[in-house]
Parts: sequence; structure tokens; C-alpha cells
Amino acid sequence: MLPRLTQARAHLTREVSVFNELGTYDTVSIPAERALTVYVDKRELVTLMTLGAHPELLVLGFLRNQRLVASVDEVESITVDWEVGAAAVKTRQGISDIEARTAKRVVTTGCGQGSVFGDLMAEVDSIELPAATLLQSELYGLVNAIRLQETTYKSAGSVHGCALFRGAEMLVFVEDVGRHNALDTIAGWMWMQDGQYMSGADKVFYTTGRLTSEMVIKSAQMGVPIVVSRSGITEMGLDVAQRLGLCAIGRATNKRFLCFSGAHRLTMQPELVGSPAFQATQAG
Repeated sequence: MLPRLTQARAHLTREVSVFNELGTYDTVSIPAERALTVYVDKRELVTLMTLGAHPELLVLGFLRNQRLVASVDEVESITVDWEVGAAAVKTRQGISDIEARTAKRVVTTGCGQGSVFGDLMAEVDSIELPAATLLQSELYGLVNAIRLQETTYKSAGSVHGCALFRGAEMLVFVEDVGRHNALDTIAGWMWMQDGQYMSGADKVFYTTGRLTSEMVIKSAQMGVPIVVSRSGITEMGLDVAQRLGLCAIGRATNKRFLCFSGAHRLTMQPELVGSPAFQATQAG
């Protein structure tokens, strides 16, 4: 049984007056960042800094990615109240040993909330990713889909965008002030599709932010074997990706990209680039 969600919404941007380089005033949009304190069975858990586009899915995905709930059936309801900035989660039977499971807090490089509970590396070696591949043409297709997507970033900046693809088909796109918030929201969305966790076997995760260890591990926990970033990758992010056999692609803009790990998952089509020098390099 899927949990009841309030479908609470908030204004994503705010108009402000700014002084520009010409000595005149302009009106521009800025992201409406806000705090959302999560309570689980009346126990305060964490405060997330969020854009607030899909707060219920964010909370659900956060609980999943923090490994506090193993099934969507464990959650009875999520109620968001923006007047007090709170999300109340009611579980069906409580979360066992929640105090002990949330006692160890690891501060990460993630922006916005940037902390996770427990040992990030604890489950890495137990994760087995499916044997999935991505065509170079599909990579270009998803990068172009992001380019054409109407976004808060284009109008206001200062946010990260994440998306889930099947090949070059965009399934869902989410923006938030923190890339991990956007990823958690997608995790919540995957759970709400059919009451079970949607398979990530044929999916590709995209983010505008850098691929840190946290982002790589969360993608792997979602069962997604290929991640693409407009930015780069950190050393620990690369180490984890290599351990998992995950394909991590960074600096993906237009027809340029760097495959940092899992190159066996990327089916190259060098003729798409149209550069003889590139093709010669690949042949060599």
C-alpha cells in the first residue's frame, strides 16, 4: 500500500531587485530556498534545505537512501506543512533502533543538507549492479534533452538539476538547492510508481553537480549502473565507481564527455563526432 502524500507545493522562485554593472536596477528571479524539518513518528530527524518542489518525494527518498526504511509499505503517510516548515512522517510499525541507526553522522561534501547517517561505505561491496550499456548516441540524446528542458536554473540559477533516463528518454526531472536532495526526490519518485522500487537496470542517472562518493553510492543503491554529470568526479567518487563497476561519465556537454570508469558499459560510436583526429585516436 502506497503512503498518503499531502502533495504540498511551495513557490520555487522569488523576484528581487538588483543593482547591475550599468548602475541601474533589474528585477531577477532567485531560488526560494527553505528549511524543511523531518519528523518521523514525532521524533525530529533532520532539517533539509530544499527548493520545495516535491517535498514528499524528497522525504521518502531520503528515508530510503539513508536505509531507514526498506519498503515503501513501511510508511503510512507524509504530511508537509510549509507554514511551520515541517514534514511529519508516520510509519506503520515504527523504525526499529532509530536512535542507534541515526547516531553516527557522516558530514559529506553535499550542498544543502550534506550529511548522511551511518557508514557510507558499509553496503558498497554488497551492491551488484546489472549488466547495462549505453549507446554514445543515447548519451548525446540525454545531454540534449537536458539542454532543452525548461528549468529554474535558466531563470534563477543557484540550483542543481537531476534526471532519470531510459536511454535518451527522460522519465523525471527534479531541481533542488542540493544535488543529493534532487537525487533523493527521484528515489522517492521511483518508489511511488508501483509500490515497489522501480528497477534501475535500464536507467541512467544525470546530474548537473559533481559526482561525489555520496552521489555514486546513492545511484548504486537505486540500482542505476550508469551516471552522467555535467561536472566532474571526486577521487573518492571515482574509487567507489570503480569498485562497483559503475559507469561514471563527467564533463558531458554537447558532444564532449569523459568516461572516468566503467567504459565497458559505453558503446562508442566515434562516427557521431565527425572528427577524423578523434576517430584516429580511438582506432589507436
